[in-house]
Amino acid sequence: MAAVTSLPLGTNVRSAVPLAGYTTLRLGGPAARFVAASTSAEVVEAVRDADRAGEPLLVLGGGSNVVVGDDGFDGTVVHIASEGTHIDTAAPGEVQLTVEAGANWDVVVAGTVSAGLGGLECLSGIPGLVGATPVQNVGAYGVEVSQLLVSVDLLDRASGEVRTMTAPELGLGYRTSVLKGTDRAVVLRVRFMLTDDGLSAPVRYGELARVLGVEPGDRVPVADARAAVLDLRRGKGMVLEPGDYDTWSAGSFFTNPIVPETMVGELMARTGDGVPIYPAHEGHRKVSAAWLIDQAGFTKGFAGPGGRVSLSTKHTLALTNRGSASTEDLLELARTVRDGVYDAFGVTLRAEPVLIGCEL
Repeated sequence: MAAVTSLPLGTNVRSAVPLAGYTTLRLGGPAARFVAASTSAEVVEAVRDADRAGEPLLVLGGGSNVVVGDDGFDGTVVHIASEGTHIDTAAPGEVQLTVEAGANWDVVVAGTVSAGLGGLECLSGIPGLVGATPVQNVGAYGVEVSQLLVSVDLLDRASGEVRTMTAPELGLGYRTSVLKGTDRAVVLRVRFMLTDDGLSAPVRYGELARVLGVEPGDRVPVADARAAVLDLRRGKGMVLEPGDYDTWSAGSFFTNPIVPETMVGELMARTGDGVPIYPAHEGHRKVSAAWLIDQAGFTKGFAGPGGRVSLSTKHTLALTNRGSASTEDLLELARTVRDGVYDAFGVTLRAEPVLIGCEL
C-alpha cells in the first residue's frame, strides 16, 4: 500500500486500528490505515492523498449508521473530527446555522435549543456527526433534515474540487439522498435555516403531541420539545448509554418499507386493520417496520446466535450487540428477521445502515 506523503503537518496517521471503537455497535475489524482529520483542510488532503495513491477509502464520522465487517477495511479510513459552528441572520425571524461535518450532532442540537433556535429539536438524541445528516436525510418525530437544509460544502472526489450543493440538488428523500450509497463526495460542512423565536417546528408526530399535551401542528418551547423527544428515545433505548447494551446498535436497522397502495389491502387481509400505515409518494404507502417485525414473531429481546446479539429489549427495530458479538452474529440475526417478515407478509425489509465489508 502506498505511503501517505502529503498530509498536513500534525495529522494523526496510524495503522491496524480496530474500527469497533469508532462505531456505536462496537463492532468491526481493523483499518489498514487510519487518519484522524481535525479540520476540513485535513479531510480534503487525506481524501485526495488516498485517491492519488489509488487506495480504497472509507470516510467515517460518528459510526452510528454503519456496520463494519469482521475483517475490517483494507484501505484508508479518514475519521472526520472537524468542529465549529457559525450563525448568521438570514431574514426577520430566521438564522442560518453553518456547522462543520465533524461536530457531534446532538451537541449541536442542544446548542440550538439553548440559543432559542427552532427546527432541530425533534432530532435530539440521534447519535453521530453533522456530516452524515444530509447524506441519510436523518429524520425523527415528524421532522427531517430536508425541511431545514440549505446547502452543503463537499469535496467532489472526481474533480478533487470543493464545491457547494443546494438542498434541491441533493435529491433528498426518505432516509436517502444522491450522496447515499456512493463515495463520489465527502461532506465538509452543512447549513441549516432555523427560526429564532424560541418555539419548535410544528409538532406533527402524534406520539410527541400526546406527550406534550398539544394538538398536531402546534408549536411549543424548543426546550420542552427536546426534553420530550429525549424521554421518548430513552424509553426505546435510542439514546447512547455506555452501560446499556440496548444502545449498542446502529439505531433503526431497517427502514419502514414503502409499498404500492395495491399491497395495503393484502397486508390488512393478513393482519387485520391494525397495521400502522402512513402517507408516502403517489400511489404508495409507508408501513411500520417495527410492527411487521413484531407481528412476524420477533418480539423485543429476540436473541440471535448464542445470545450475543438480540433485538433491543425496548424497540424491535434496533439490533444490538450484547457485549461479545461479531458482525457476522449481527448479520445472521438481521437475515433471520428480514426473511421472517418476508415469509409472513411478502414485504422485503431494507437495511438502513451502510454496510462496509459485509452484506445481508
